Amino acid sequence: MPPILGVVPNFSEGRDPSTIDSIVDALAVPGARVVFAEADKDHHRLDTTVLGDADAVRRSALAGATVAVERIDMTRHRGGHPRMGAADVIPFMPVRDVEMSDVVELARSFARELADALDLPVYLYGEAALVPERRSLADVRKGEFEGLREAVAGGDRLPDFGPHRIGPAGATAVGARKPLVAFNIYLAGNDEDAVKEIARSVRESSGGLPAVRAIGFTVPERGQVTVSMNLVDTDVTGVREAFDAVATRAADRGLEIVDSEIVGLAPAAALSEGVAEHVRLVGFDPDEQILERLVEAGSDPDERGERS
Repeated sequence: MPPILGVVPNFSEGRDPSTIDSIVDALAVPGARVVFAEADKDHHRLDTTVLGDADAVRRSALAGATVAVERIDMTRHRGGHPRMGAADVIPFMPVRDVEMSDVVELARSFARELADALDLPVYLYGEAALVPERRSLADVRKGEFEGLREAVAGGDRLPDFGPHRIGPAGATAVGARKPLVAFNIYLAGNDEDAVKEIARSVRESSGGLPAVRAIGFTVPERGQVTVSMNLVDTDVTGVREAFDAVATRAADRGLEIVDSEIVGLAPAAALSEGVAEHVRLVGFDPDEQILERLVEAGSDPDERGERS
């Protein structure tokens, strides 16, 4: 079987159907399969996942970013999710028969190509980071678009590639990482201070759970608050463990969990028997969101390049 890589571009657009469709259509280059695309109006964000060989996922990511940079103005963007650019983050990941060292090499090469092709400031993070202080995406994206623009204008936090200025398209973080699980837990009420405290207490950087990144914020359209987590290594901290930690802290503050969701794909091992029910997971389709099933479904070469 040929090696398969994934790329998971996240774009700062979740409300304009024309722009969303244009980006997703651009991602579907020959040899690449767009296996997931979901726009979130609350977060004002488009999450996508593309599978293919190294050349295909590289061309796909560049095509999608090109459309995003042309159509998204970050000076007008407001949403619930942290962001710093139109093509906000572009992480590459190993999926089948690929070493992380190969993914790192691809990410670094692509970052330079992206910066040159679109005259875009680009930062490397995760396993592809050139300096230790940029391994964490949260550190790279600190202050979001507005804060980064101010810092770069003052000569600080300069990008790894591209111009030393932040224009309307913002900047892009390109990374290499293992497949992660984007896991959101929704709680009743509008106590943003409490949910921020919960997020702070469970994330690794504040002394919480290992391999967990977490933020808390209000979701006005739902009339709820959320703890939004990236579980960057579910062998270290899994979906159930992350849910239980949030549930305990929520109960201490008199907050009730409504439900949870997984955004994008998840490896099969992250959702063993009974986990979905335990964490009150809604809207999850195993046939469309379990990574291994999508790899198997795409083994027929005639299916490549099609959206699903």
